Amino acid sequence: MKINPAFAEKLLTRFIKEELSKFHFKKGILGLSGGLDSTICVYLAVRAIGPKNVVVLIMPYKDTFGRDVQDAMDIARRLKLKPCVINISPMVDAYYTKHPTDNRILKGNKMARERMSILYDFSEREKALILGTSNKTELLLGYGTIHGDMACAINPLGDLYKTQIRQLARHLKIPEKILKKKPTAGLWTGQTDEGELGLSYAKIDKILFQLADLRKSKKEVISEGFPKQDVEKIIRLIKGSEFKRHLPPIPKISARTVGHDFLYPYDRDR
Repeated sequence: MKINPAFAEKLLTRFIKEELSKFHFKKGILGLSGGLDSTICVYLAVRAIGPKNVVVLIMPYKDTFGRDVQDAMDIARRLKLKPCVINISPMVDAYYTKHPTDNRILKGNKMARERMSILYDFSEREKALILGTSNKTELLLGYGTIHGDMACAINPLGDLYKTQIRQLARHLKIPEKILKKKPTAGLWTGQTDEGELGLSYAKIDKILFQLADLRKSKKEVISEGFPKQDVEKIIRLIKGSEFKRHLPPIPKISARTVGHDFLYPYDRDR
């Protein structure tokens, strides 16, 4: 699972630049959380299109993640960016005042979707394309909020596992305090990815690599020495989140009218 980080940097910066150009955009926009993935994404974006073309939003909820906000501000300063800080508390609290819940996951998902709603609004204002920050591990497990942090126009990090993200981070010289942070989706105070998933990213990625990249069966992966319960749990997560990785299915009825053998003009010569 080792990557060539210099090659990855070159490929991903070119990807960002070319995809923006393909869609006639000069700017990219993303939410900067103070975590590793968004930090790497903004580093790559700045190297690809320059700081003047990178729009950064920092969107805290109350003062719950004060350290992360400060880390995000520090990253922005290092890269000579001018972040826009938007407190999402009034919007989120207004909704839950009328529709209260004690479910932390519901509130966390609402926060993620509120942030993405703001990003899309600023995307139009700034004429900037949204850069996604979900990595391959999160996408395969469905560990993200659909129409929230999983939404984007292009995703530079989507084919890198979390442990590979760390390799790239060291190459890019990401600040050590960001590298040492426990990964969190920022859903509630004290929430961590590994705590919620019940496995470390190191273990998860090794199993995912066997299943997704090497295309091994459950039996084969277990025979490699991975605990059966861990393999089965990851397979359940993959299967249970399949809907998050596809556009909504559309039934095909437009090729023929109902009850009539009618072809569109462009089909008549077939």
